[in-house]
Amino acid sequence: MNRHCLKTLSNKLGLLILLCLFSCNSGAMQSQKAKPNNTPSNPNTPKTMNPEIEQPTDSCVLAGGCFWCLDAVYRQMTGIINVESGYSNGAIKNPTYKEVCSGRTGHAEVAKIYFNPTLTSYQQILEVFWRIHNPTTLNRQGNDIGTQYRSGIYYMNEAQAQIAKASKQAVEESGLWAADGKVVTEILPLDNYWPAEDYHQDYFANNPENQYCVYVVSEKVEKFKKTFAELLKSK
Repeated sequence: MNRHCLKTLSNKLGLLILLCLFSCNSGAMQSQKAKPNNTPSNPNTPKTMNPEIEQPTDSCVLAGGCFWCLDAVYRQMTGIINVESGYSNGAIKNPTYKEVCSGRTGHAEVAKIYFNPTLTSYQQILEVFWRIHNPTTLNRQGNDIGTQYRSGIYYMNEAQAQIAKASKQAVEESGLWAADGKVVTEILPLDNYWPAEDYHQDYFANNPENQYCVYVVSEKVEKFKKTFAELLKSK
């Protein structure tokens, strides 16, 4: 084969190689575009926060008579994320409503209150607590009688214990309930807490025509609205 032919062949081979390389690069680029981006995100990049899920959350547990009342009141309060009716500080695990109402389990009907500490405080929640139930009646609120209706603050840590005790002392010294007698609210560590049955949750809203809701729960809700108008959630 002469030099001219070799040169022509060489040129053709070079052109072929270039075409192949272009085709391969083009395919790789398409493949790269099609792949999901698995590169880890920069941990310093600000994230969009869902206020319903990722907002700062703390919780506390209070007893002040029927848990339907506490549940209904605190759901009206700004900074409250959720309220769960439950049973605490009794002797058995996972009690039923019927068992608690018998008075034999030792549980109190309680509200577990989840709140945003940047919008409200444990101290403020207790200020409402002292005014929406009568803390001087032992094992009783109105016509609800039994140990399950006792007044109690069940703390989760030492900080809550100190705030609760100071709050109780302030109420006693203020004479807020002096005409009714001595404040008998127990302040104890939270123990053996269990959520109540589903039908007890947000009971007031779900059962507005229930006679107890009409004559008892609604009265406490209205008292809260009048006494703590500045703490109402905005509509």
